[in-house]
Amino acid sequence: MKHRIAATCFLLLTMGTLLSAQQLPVFQKGLPSGQRGSGKIFTPTASIERPEDQGIRMHTNFLIYAPPGRPDEVAGFPAEKNSPKNTPVSGYFAETPASLACIYGEVPWTAGCSPATVTTVATGGSKAIAIVDAYDYPTAMFDLTFYSKAFGLPAPTTSTFTVVFAGGSNPGPDPNAAGNNGWYAWESEEALDIEMAHAAAPSAHIYLVEANSSSNADLFAAVRKAVSILTTSPNTGGEISMSFGGSEGSGESAYDSAFVGTNVVSFASTGDSAGVQYPSASPNVVAVGGTTLARNPSSLAIEAEIAWEDGGGGVSQYESRPSFQSSISGIVGGNRGVPDIAADANPRSGAWVYDSYQTLYNGNPAPWNIIGGTSLASPLVAGLVNHAGSFKASTSAEETLLYGSGLLNPNFRDIEYGNCGYYGGWFAVMGWDPCTGLGAPYGSAGK
Repeated sequence: MKHRIAATCFLLLTMGTLLSAQQLPVFQKGLPSGQRGSGKIFTPTASIERPEDQGIRMHTNFLIYAPPGRPDEVAGFPAEKNSPKNTPVSGYFAETPASLACIYGEVPWTAGCSPATVTTVATGGSKAIAIVDAYDYPTAMFDLTFYSKAFGLPAPTTSTFTVVFAGGSNPGPDPNAAGNNGWYAWESEEALDIEMAHAAAPSAHIYLVEANSSSNADLFAAVRKAVSILTTSPNTGGEISMSFGGSEGSGESAYDSAFVGTNVVSFASTGDSAGVQYPSASPNVVAVGGTTLARNPSSLAIEAEIAWEDGGGGVSQYESRPSFQSSISGIVGGNRGVPDIAADANPRSGAWVYDSYQTLYNGNPAPWNIIGGTSLASPLVAGLVNHAGSFKASTSAEETLLYGSGLLNPNFRDIEYGNCGYYGGWFAVMGWDPCTGLGAPYGSAGK
């Protein structure tokens, strides 16, 4: 396996102070003080895998961040009647559609890409993005509309946003929602997914495909429904995003065919803890890992994009190395390596998400949250690829394109700082690595 000792990593960091236009300045003196040890991270009930769940049901991959200064570090913020400029909550900043579009090259670069100052959001996107989640999200259209208005995105309509019940009837909300302040449940996952996809590709038709439950059987039935939607007129292809996952198992490859469809490219989160999870381990999906957007604590200017230490990654125990990864056989051997690419996932550099479900149904008056996890990264990257407009005939074709430019792909921001994995034993290094894959996407080329 490919490791670099710490001395080598720090040596790389001292080489040059400014990278190409696709890259960010490299740290010289470590992380800003405000990026570690402050605030509180909540792990939602829906994101916990219990021993009895393994091989039976999936969990979400999102985490909630309560920044310092909140009373008792409580998650969630009320919606303000008159939102301040650039943030829906006075005095607090998190990633916005404009800051993410700036960082990932959808709009012209503005120095710092600060969420406190940038306002230009992405335009474009086409065809469709299917988001697969469990249970019903009753306020989906209302919330996506509210979110879009808050950040200057086009409002969804019945022609651009569709909720589909994979089993044919409304599955009902997550039964865990009522007793867990709402944002601990699948509804918040669904809010995160549709809002990130819409932010990156605002003109794409988003389908929220709701499974009957979080069981493997129901979720993968929903994936097959999503494939059917994207391959049936009037749709002629698009992307699928899956922000859920579970521990690997010897029978997982039986589900691999669920992600395949003509002109369909599937994406899946790699998880928010060390190791490899499924379905991101499938060779038929683009595995999306996590990064940290490190910002100056005073100006909020972006200083670097680095590995997120809690992002999932590594080498699959059960899936063979696909042909598109032949260039990294010396690292992964004969098995599938994940992730393929990565994007913002650290909840401390998370994004604003609006979810009013609990406000309306359970009386929880805190619809705004700062949310991270690789559940953020997967729909964001699916939207970025949709926005690029180069729709591929299959996931394999997309992967071949991603790996085809070599390990130093000029269309990615190579991540060379940080570590991840069990005991922190993996390092983000030049080229592919188990923390961030090929790196973070930048711009429309090569996707």
